[in-house]
Amino acid sequence: MAGRLQLRTSSAEETRAVGEALAELMRAGDVVSLTGDLGAGKTTLVQGLARGLGVEQPVLSPTFVLVREYAGRSLTVFHLDVYRLDRFQDVMDLGLGELLDREGVVLIEWGDGIQALLPEAHLRMELTIPPDTEGEEARDVVIEGQGGEWARRWDRLGQLLAPWRPAGTPA
Repeated sequence: MAGRLQLRTSSAEETRAVGEALAELMRAGDVVSLTGDLGAGKTTLVQGLARGLGVEQPVLSPTFVLVREYAGRSLTVFHLDVYRLDRFQDVMDLGLGELLDREGVVLIEWGDGIQALLPEAHLRMELTIPPDTEGEEARDVVIEGQGGEWARRWDRLGQLLAPWRPAGTPA
């Protein structure tokens, strides 16, 4: 593992801002696996990431269409939701392998369910609703970098996301 960061956002717009900051580091072929509580902001984070990559059209949840594609300034954003898929073959039928070979970034909601199909180098992001913030929009975000490619970008990632790191969390 390249590293682990813990963040807390206080609103949906801050969750989008985390995604937008992360966009600076995105390169063709990057994969981000998003997991966590239902309604915790996975699509919201993807909206910010897409905004940071220059996507101008509205970014919607891919829950019922399974894959959405958005053209950014320099990269295409492929936004998948694999929550409703029961088998690895269903994911392969979506064309995951082909998406990984294209000039874009692949953002997979519920990606923990297909961990074995993800490339070695990827980001894993878990979004949860903190138990001590009932009725608020706060979200905890844990980011883990997998593989050497993210190890090389980890320091910069920590700098970009510093505004959302709670006091006392490790760098």
